[in-house]
Amino acid sequence: MNLTTTIITIAMALSMILATLSFWLPLMNPDQEKLSPYECGFDPLGSARLPFSLRFFLVAILFLLFDLEIALLLPLPWGDQLSSPLLAFSWATLVLMLLTLGLIYEWKQGGLEWAE
Repeated sequence: MNLTTTIITIAMALSMILATLSFWLPLMNPDQEKLSPYECGFDPLGSARLPFSLRFFLVAILFLLFDLEIALLLPLPWGDQLSSPLLAFSWATLVLMLLTLGLIYEWKQGGLEWAE
């Protein structure tokens, strides 16, 4: 039996054991709160055509924007191995400055205030 077959066998056995344990170990006593659906604070049995708060949408978009920022800046520590690391670091600085200025603008406009 070669090494690859052994590793695949161990991985499959371990994943099956963990899947079985995670299915049988938790307590199966759901209460009314766990069984109720969660729809971002809306009544799930009411009309689906009710308008929602624009502030909720804005916070969601800001979360996605800063999540994208992290994804763009994640390879930056390896930027010093490029042929021109100064260019990569200056682009990263430009992105960070632009996002910081946008955040300051949103803050000054009151867009981050959840409650009025």
